[in-house]
Amino acid sequence: MESKSSAHYQRLFRQRLREQGLVKKEVWILPEHAPLLMAFERKLRQPHSVKLASMEKEEGMSMPQVWTAQALYDALSAVELFKGGQASIELIQSSDASLHVTMHDYGDLPLFVAVFGEQIVVEGLLWPAADVRDSAAFNEQVLRTHKLFPLSSIGLETLPDGQPCYTMFGALSSASTLTDVVFEIELLADNVIKATEAYEGFLKADAKE
Repeated sequence: MESKSSAHYQRLFRQRLREQGLVKKEVWILPEHAPLLMAFERKLRQPHSVKLASMEKEEGMSMPQVWTAQALYDALSAVELFKGGQASIELIQSSDASLHVTMHDYGDLPLFVAVFGEQIVVEGLLWPAADVRDSAAFNEQVLRTHKLFPLSSIGLETLPDGQPCYTMFGALSSASTLTDVVFEIELLADNVIKATEAYEGFLKADAKE
């Protein structure tokens, strides 16, 4: 599968939202209200009348358990995010099974979800390290501004082909509720797009195309 930088998915994401007639608005809230804001935002993107006071949790999403990749795949497949077509999910069978999630509402942004013992990691590719003009300046800026992306971190990893790439990831307990896992997936997708907007000035010109 060809690797594409987050800038590619950012363009598709913006285009998709514009085609739906949506507009961007900034809001200021307390950090602990982020899950509620995201839930409201999803509802407000729907073209039909919305009864905000009647928003309910997905059936079965609050049941706690210690997840495996297979169990998480089965549970997520029944969640509205995937049943409704906003995202798709694939179980990658290997010695360390993981999930490949495609966020269609974010320009088909690919994310990977893996269960490692006591934690679940959700990860997305930002861009190859070679696409950054000044790595030292960029790394310093990331350290200074990491609080802009709640519950997500940026790291530098080497892909199987030997290419070093910047990634964004979030982690939570493998005993988290399904609601929290879904929130982490949606939040990471949103933060990948926001990180691309925030740091695009550090990328080489050809990396933005």
